[in-house]
This record gives sequence, C-alpha cells and structure tokens, in this order.
Amino acid sequence: MRAWDLSLCRLLNRANRREYVGRAFALISRLGDGVFWYTLMLLLPLLHGLGTLAVSLHMAVTGAVGLTIYKWLKARTSRPRPFMVSDHIIRRVPPLDEYSFPSGHTLHAVAFSIVLLSHLPQWFWVVVPFAALVAISRPVLGLHYPSDVLAGAVIGALVAGTSVSLAPLLLA
Repeated sequence: MRAWDLSLCRLLNRANRREYVGRAFALISRLGDGVFWYTLMLLLPLLHGLGTLAVSLHMAVTGAVGLTIYKWLKARTSRPRPFMVSDHIIRRVPPLDEYSFPSGHTLHAVAFSIVLLSHLPQWFWVVVPFAALVAISRPVLGLHYPSDVLAGAVIGALVAGTSVSLAPLLLA
C-alpha cells in the first residue's frame, strides 16, 4: 500500500514540473488554507441576507471541530511528508506543519462544502470544483500522499455529516 501511495504521489507530482501548473496549484492551495472559506463565510450574509449568518456560524463550528480532529491525528501519526521521503518529489510550497496525515486542506474543503451545500445548494458549482482542486493540489505540490487526501475527505465528510444532522437538534 505504501509503495502504491508513493507511486501515485510521484505521478501526480510530475504535473508540478510545469511552472504554470505548479503556480496554479500553489494558488489554489493557498486559497484552500482558509482564505477562500473564511471570505465566503463573511460574504454569505452580504450576498444572501442576514439569515445566512447561521450558515457561516455552522461552517465555522464545523471547521473548529475538524481542526481539533486534524491536530489530534497529526500528533498521533507523525507521518513524514512525501517530499521528505522521496528525492523524486518536488515541493512547490512550504507546508503549514511538519506531518502529512491527514490532509487538513482536504478535510476542511469537504466539510465546508457539505455544510454550505446543506443550506445553499446553489453554491454547488463553485465549492465542489474548488474543493476537488484543493484536494488534488496537495499531492501535486508534493505535500501529501493520495491516502492523506482520501482520509481528509472521509473525515471531513463524517464531521460535516454529523454536524448537518445535529444542527436541527441544536437549533430547536
């Protein structure tokens, strides 16, 4: 499994050798650091009315829960990043922290997307492609293995799904 993960990471990372591709994914990754999501949370009430302040708050709380789980897992797994393991992997941008598992960018992109879409499904064509690009950016940039991205997506979906199902109970 580890050999397959590293092989797929190397394959995806080859795209990073093209300057314009590397720069584009670096920008997407930077926006996925939170810039895109937090800006969106701030803009929702301006775009859709004050009633969507609750949507922004729902996203923020879900993000905080995801961050707690992410930090706990990173500290427990201590998996080195792909560029640290293989000389064949080119790192385009500096990592936000030391370890690879899971992908926090992907976890949050999936979680924020699910929560937002549970309230405002018309945002599908914006957030789903963006979340997918954030996820693929991580191995392309040499920062995560595909399994880190997959785990981040699953954890993000579980956190968001739980959050969406509990929201009516908490708001009642």
